[in-house]
Amino acid sequence: MADLFNQQAKIYVETRPSYPPELFAFIASKTQAHHLAWDVGTGNGQAAFSLSEIFKDVVATDTSQEQLSFAPEIPNVRYQQTPPSMSIAEIESHVAPQGNVDLVTIAQALHWFDHPVFYQGVKWVLKKTHGVIAGWCYSEPEVNDAINAVYSRIYKESQPYWAPQRKFVDYRYRTIDFPFEPVEGEDHTGPFQFEGTRSMDLESYFAYIRSWSAYQTARGKGVELLREDVVNDFERAWGGDRTSQKIVRFPIYLRIGRVGTE
Repeated sequence: MADLFNQQAKIYVETRPSYPPELFAFIASKTQAHHLAWDVGTGNGQAAFSLSEIFKDVVATDTSQEQLSFAPEIPNVRYQQTPPSMSIAEIESHVAPQGNVDLVTIAQALHWFDHPVFYQGVKWVLKKTHGVIAGWCYSEPEVNDAINAVYSRIYKESQPYWAPQRKFVDYRYRTIDFPFEPVEGEDHTGPFQFEGTRSMDLESYFAYIRSWSAYQTARGKGVELLREDVVNDFERAWGGDRTSQKIVRFPIYLRIGRVGTE
């Protein structure tokens, strides 16, 4: 699966939505200290950048060195390539000693993980009782009714080419395994809703679609999801001017919890 994301690392930087400050403010408000955050599956470091403005230090890990090569250099962020699944010894070596992390974040990646193994490591490295884990995904982009209708059609056609884990995103992380306790001030672990945005012209919008893992898988099987008729439908829905900038909204769904006392 990592190979798919290696293929489009640069496109990810150019087309994926930014995460709103409100998301990080909400998460940070649930942590008792802002010393060390671990951003897992950091990709190009988008979430790590925001975390670096709140936490003294950030460890940002990813399995893809290609993705990490596009991450910005930030004085208090340490990037680290890791294997897909880490042992406790590897977590201690690559991330931090036991009970030293205030916050673990996973942006648009939690559905890919081996959850039992990953959560064991999270509970080991987080500070006891007050350590917080926050994982979020964003669902399908929204522009206006006309564009959304064409998008819904192509997204439906893409279903056979997504990995099974994609269903967790389709269900907005409501069904994902998340064995943690509600954070202070909340009576559940979410999902809590936020919104990311990005200004795009039509070519940028197409580049976003081409960054899908499903698009890459379909192309590998000789299937072009952005066929001529689909492109034409998008052009009409866009208003005829491919260079016209539109605000694309990405609904974000957050699961957040803390380590229990067990």
